[in-house]
Amino acid sequence: MLPLPSAAARPFATIAARSLGRSFSTTPGMAAADVTRLGVAGAGQMGLGIALVAAQKAQVPVTLVDSSQASIERGLKFADKLLEKDVSKDRITKDEATTIRERLSPTTRMEDLSSVDFVIEAVPEVPSLKTSIFAQLARVCPPHAILATNTSSISITKIAASTTPKDNPTDLSAASRVISTHFMNPVPVQKGVEIISGLQTSESTVATALALVKKMGKIPSQSADSPGFLANRMLMPYINEAIVCLDTGVGGKEDIDNIMKNGTNVPMGPLQLADFIGLDTCLAIMEVLHQELGDSKYRPAVLLRRMVDAGWLGKKSGKGFYDY
Repeated sequence: MLPLPSAAARPFATIAARSLGRSFSTTPGMAAADVTRLGVAGAGQMGLGIALVAAQKAQVPVTLVDSSQASIERGLKFADKLLEKDVSKDRITKDEATTIRERLSPTTRMEDLSSVDFVIEAVPEVPSLKTSIFAQLARVCPPHAILATNTSSISITKIAASTTPKDNPTDLSAASRVISTHFMNPVPVQKGVEIISGLQTSESTVATALALVKKMGKIPSQSADSPGFLANRMLMPYINEAIVCLDTGVGGKEDIDNIMKNGTNVPMGPLQLADFIGLDTCLAIMEVLHQELGDSKYRPAVLLRRMVDAGWLGKKSGKGFYDY
């Protein structure tokens, strides 16, 4: 019979067992690796925010990749606007703003990520798009580079599997470097970042991800690879139920938002928050929760689907529950 751990050691043994249950990577644990150049795939609101915070707070050069030159130009204009605002409020000097801006290197070529130490994918919540990008990243990025996703709901294990050779599923050389660094919107303002490991993720990958987000001035929280992770597992059903209340006449949009703002001291109500997140993003996450967990309580509100069908996506489209 194997000896049982002492009473003092049992909590640590339990933690170790849980950790092993979530990861099957054989890569040995080690200290966090240095990140001297970051890559960001996707120049939308999230990708640009991540790139800008990394350039400003972590002071690392960033290669910003997007297949659309127009998206890159919009993103860089937004970056300039944010930096100008910081200068006007005396948060940074003009020289510092120039230095930060010079750290951003835009490109439409995925091959330009060949020299990064860490790359963060920030494209829309479309599973096939993300797995396609990660298959490319595994080929293009250096063999030591951490491959991170900003997904808010899609399985990290599934994304990591897209980097594994089909003829050799035990080859975890790329999959062990896949992790989620789920930043919150807007990235320059929100401090929280979820760190989610897949079954394949190595300890060294986790250590490097934690170190990088801390260097970016963020506060990480670790989550298991479960649908919605922590934040959206709690947040999206709350938003979805607010939409159901609106659709079924329980209350008007202002009443729904005001009771939550004035009754629970949150900065904005659920409907306004949904507009800021993007109603298409809310719908995509609710669909993942519903499909993966199979519980009817996660079924997307009918009104949410209709608004997305109408193209009323919230702040980014100019119309959602409110007009912008």
